[in-house]
Amino acid sequence: MDNSTTGFKSGFVTIIGRPNVGKSTLMNQIIGQKIAITSNKPQTTRSRIQTVYTDKNRGQIVFLDTPGIHKAKNRLGRYMVNAAEHTLRDVDVILWLAEPASFIGAGERHIAELLKKTSLPVILVINKIDTLKKKEELLRFMDNYRQVYEFDEIVPASALKGDNVSDVIDMIFKYLPYGPMFYDEDTVTDQPERQIVAEIIREKALHALDEEVPHGIAVTIERMKQRRDKNITDIEAAIVCERDSHKGIIIGKGGVMLKKIGSNARFEIEKMLERQVNLRLWVKVRKNWRDNDLMLKNFGYHEKE
Repeated sequence: MDNSTTGFKSGFVTIIGRPNVGKSTLMNQIIGQKIAITSNKPQTTRSRIQTVYTDKNRGQIVFLDTPGIHKAKNRLGRYMVNAAEHTLRDVDVILWLAEPASFIGAGERHIAELLKKTSLPVILVINKIDTLKKKEELLRFMDNYRQVYEFDEIVPASALKGDNVSDVIDMIFKYLPYGPMFYDEDTVTDQPERQIVAEIIREKALHALDEEVPHGIAVTIERMKQRRDKNITDIEAAIVCERDSHKGIIIGKGGVMLKKIGSNARFEIEKMLERQVNLRLWVKVRKNWRDNDLMLKNFGYHEKE
């Protein structure tokens, strides 16, 4: 069937931007389910996450949510930056998410230089417009961004509140090619359940812990099995950190911090799996794992060419 005659469009869209501008929040808002973890700490998203938005009348958008593009400090950092930049070669439309700013910094200029190497349509989404005190400031911010790159479209939005998110979807469909449905219409992500569970636990740890610990943690699912004849899933997971002192912080006095992380994670995992969860957490120390290739691969951070 010729998709141009049916009007059905499909394609891949990457969401790029500096760390902590709201990329995962936007994707979760569009999909309507929580897939990518969100936190107010930078570098929350560590790998490319593929999620699917299907409109039976218009088409299907496959989103790649990438780690924020930043200056890498270790091998994990380099992996994250490579994963983000690699997606620019694999997509049909680029969504650049940025914050309202009167000054365009080096991070944004670096992204603009990367985009100049592509001929793909680029839509700028100026996020967090709900934080603006004066709405007229928005026009000035849009002009500032126009000076660093020639965007195909600029859409002001609030991913958190859902403002203008439908406009973002409209603009994506405008530039997508005609094509087939890549996934069943009820598919929302290609991530395996175990990976989503690990990410939920890591998110709850990020929310609960102090500044110096989070970037040095990973989560591994040691065991995940549904009990026979019962609507219960048993999950055993390890939070991996780099220092003994961090282990103490994660466990907390009398185990209170680890219990808090586990309780918050279990609540969200049960919502996702729609069944009761028995979650057991413990903490392991693996010194300098972020600079160890073998450990990075073991924790799921490796290049997929």
